Amino acid sequence: MQIGIVGLGRMGGNMARRLMRNGHEVVAYDLSPESVEGLAKEGAKGAANFGDLVKKLAATRAIWLMVPAGAATEGTIEKLRPFLEAGDTLIDGGNSFYKDDVRRSNNLKQSGIHYLDVGTSGGVWGIDRGYCLMIGGDEETVKRLEPIFETLAPGVGSIEPSPGRENFSRTAEKGFLYCGPAGAGHFVKMVHNGIEYGLMQAYAEGFDILRGANSETLAEGYRYKFNAADIAEVWRRGSVVGSWLLDLTAMALAEDPELEHFSGFVQDSGEGRWTVQAAIEEAVSAEVLTAALFTRFRSRKQNTFAEKILSAMRNKFGGHVEAYPSSK
Repeated sequence: MQIGIVGLGRMGGNMARRLMRNGHEVVAYDLSPESVEGLAKEGAKGAANFGDLVKKLAATRAIWLMVPAGAATEGTIEKLRPFLEAGDTLIDGGNSFYKDDVRRSNNLKQSGIHYLDVGTSGGVWGIDRGYCLMIGGDEETVKRLEPIFETLAPGVGSIEPSPGRENFSRTAEKGFLYCGPAGAGHFVKMVHNGIEYGLMQAYAEGFDILRGANSETLAEGYRYKFNAADIAEVWRRGSVVGSWLLDLTAMALAEDPELEHFSGFVQDSGEGRWTVQAAIEEAVSAEVLTAALFTRFRSRKQNTFAEKILSAMRNKFGGHVEAYPSSK
């Protein structure tokens, strides 16, 4: 098939390459002319601007956006819209808020333009491993573009379907899934990322406990100096906590056992907040995911005002004077 891709960053560029490797024709555009030129050398058709992009695509166009969620996505859609015609399809593969998808879909529908929201997971490894795709929007449009999704997804590979799925006739085993109407794809991806926060935090806390087992505050005979890289590696083999996140953790610890090249400052890209917000709206308890999100907030501050209040209260009622700990 032929497809336009807007946004040639780490994921967008690699998605374009995966599509081209499998025979699809890619027309590419990015704010950086160098990125467009580089991909053109690999076989894509480069576009100088949005008008040029649309002109180089045959009628009933499909354009995949891989730009940051929020203002960047909104601005891109508004700039593209005047060049589009009824029957064309815009695909948002970023991490947009699902309620924005519903609004955009209804808005574009007035002009006969289809809108799909595709939660995309796979990161920088997706070019070879494939991308897990969670899709929302018009089901007929999704079916028409299925060759694109099938190429980007990992495929069945060596992973057998779960027992009990023998009579299911779905695409989940291939790594892509139609989840429902507008917003459904990004809703599923939002919860996926919320879970990711919790899993990452569990691993982080576990390895921190292992590291603390050699603390001088522990009694003699109860101290252990663990090799975290070796523990991560042994857990990868036959353990119930094995996962791709653990694979990546083991890789990072092998490369940098003390993680000296990392600051501990952890950003959040929005989906964790939206997951907690959805849980509140649904009155669903989500203690682990909420705590994981708040821990990311905490990582960005050395000492909060709340902690200073705690220290001040301890000083006033008990005379406790608390100094900064040593840097060891």
